[in-house]
Amino acid sequence: MLVALTLVASLLTPVQQLTVPGAERAVVARLDDLTTAGTVATGHTDPADWAGLHSAATVNPTGVPGVQIDGYFPDTSTTNTNHGWNHDAQFVIRLPENWTGGLVVSGTPGNREQYANDYTISDWVLSKGYAFAATDKGNTGVGFHTDGRRPGDAIAEWNERVTQLAVAAKAVVRQRYGRSPERTFMAGISNGGYLVRWQLENRGWLYDGGVDWEGTLWRVKGDNLLNYLPKALKAYPDQAGVLAAGFAEGSEFLWPFHRQYYWELTQQLYQKELDPSYEGAAADYDYDARKPYAAVAKIALTGRITKPLITIHGTLDTLLPITRDSDVYAKMVGPHRPFRYHRIEGGNHLDSLVDAYPDKLKPMLPAFRSAFAELEEWVSP
Repeated sequence: MLVALTLVASLLTPVQQLTVPGAERAVVARLDDLTTAGTVATGHTDPADWAGLHSAATVNPTGVPGVQIDGYFPDTSTTNTNHGWNHDAQFVIRLPENWTGGLVVSGTPGNREQYANDYTISDWVLSKGYAFAATDKGNTGVGFHTDGRRPGDAIAEWNERVTQLAVAAKAVVRQRYGRSPERTFMAGISNGGYLVRWQLENRGWLYDGGVDWEGTLWRVKGDNLLNYLPKALKAYPDQAGVLAAGFAEGSEFLWPFHRQYYWELTQQLYQKELDPSYEGAAADYDYDARKPYAAVAKIALTGRITKPLITIHGTLDTLLPITRDSDVYAKMVGPHRPFRYHRIEGGNHLDSLVDAYPDKLKPMLPAFRSAFAELEEWVSP
């Protein structure tokens, strides 16, 4: 075994020779620990990026030495302030010393920056020997919709940036280890889950499979957040009206929090991106009357996945209700494509809320880890 490890180490490309194809900037560092246990102290992550995405009870692996590359691709927008770069299209690539042959590519949830998946995804897959790559999707923050020339351009860029990173990360893996990854998976949460769906529908040749954790559903006609969030906003606090909008019976205890912090803000941000000429109240928005179909068509999903996909979604999701999202997407995929779907009883959109309601909610992160292991077994030779 010692001889084998010595041989592998001798084949590794020297750190200083690593390059990221297409990147405008790339900073390479050898780290004693690529997990958040180490990168918080060295400044190679930003805890603000992943705040609120996991339960305080989460236990993560630590002690994964390797190489981290931080950088950015050419871009004209400047919302991402990490490292003082004030430059979007930032990425992070992590290359563990004890690589087992795989690569995981990810885009961020919400409108967060490139380290948002560090605690929920990166730590765990690195401990399993995977290389990991994540992108900020090319625009960040509550002003993301100001990027792009036309409605829908900012979200469409997310998909382009994931593809760009997947291609580049595969090349970096080949440089570092002397061979291409044996398997490349995509994984993401919320908007990141949407990216998994879109990539496996449209860029399937880059991947061997993916895990979609409560991905956002975009359809030109039918269910999307621009046609159920206004209904919930208008109805609240009327129970019957909010339930009719698609939110689950039993999730009522979560409504005040989501009404205050998520429903209206989310509605407004995506309406500004996809239908910026609308100037009325969020609760009065009528998607079917406004018909921003051209913008939504740029980002719409079809269900026509070409590689194995596992979707997980909580039954008490109170931002993207399961009956208006993943239940619908499962029907779009249909029974004849490589798809598995797990409805997680008691799961919510934010695992941090489990800490406030431990007797009512179930964390999603363990379900993600189980789904990832299931995907590994599914696609193994």
